[in-house]
Amino acid sequence: MSMKIGVLALQGAFREHIGMLNQCGVEAEEVRLPSQLDDLSGLIMPGGESTTMVKLLRRYGFEAALERFALMGRPVFGTCAGAILLAAGQDGRRKDLLPRIDINITRNAYGRQIESREAEVKLAFSPERPFRAIFIRAPIVTATGPSVEALSFYRDRVVLAREGAMLVATFHPELTEDDRIHQYFIAMVQDAQAADSVAPFLPEQQQAAFVK
Repeated sequence: MSMKIGVLALQGAFREHIGMLNQCGVEAEEVRLPSQLDDLSGLIMPGGESTTMVKLLRRYGFEAALERFALMGRPVFGTCAGAILLAAGQDGRRKDLLPRIDINITRNAYGRQIESREAEVKLAFSPERPFRAIFIRAPIVTATGPSVEALSFYRDRVVLAREGAMLVATFHPELTEDDRIHQYFIAMVQDAQAADSVAPFLPEQQQAAFVK
């Protein structure tokens, strides 16, 4: 099957994700308009400044298009600020934009830029060697719902998690040369394509699960 993964390119570290996808042999596209989502098999929402990204998403009319994208079961991967955008809750309050994964998240929880750090973490799907996680003004996941699968931890905090077709990381995997997390997301996209070829419409119960 042909595959094209988009990277939201309104603000943030989108070029690094494009490079990583190309390294993995996948066609990638910078996404600047909602109409571009129609031809994509998956989407990455990169790190950056979450408040600015929310303003730009609303300014360019992405809300309805992203809702349709998710309802179709197409995978989305959010890193750092992208994880904040996809979280159902922030600082204990329900979000009104893109609440797609049942986690609560807190922005800049490690402190200022000077508190950014690197750490080795273990990946549940690839435990044979550690992954060098780069945290830059990173958020912290403070709670997860029962259907969320924790895929990696740092200091007992979930830093990589999945729920259905949604994947989030509180660090920046695109800033390393290790492509295992991107390969994992690519496999999610392939699985979604295979499922879509068998059943092009989501079951009613899955559609209901996406509506928060």
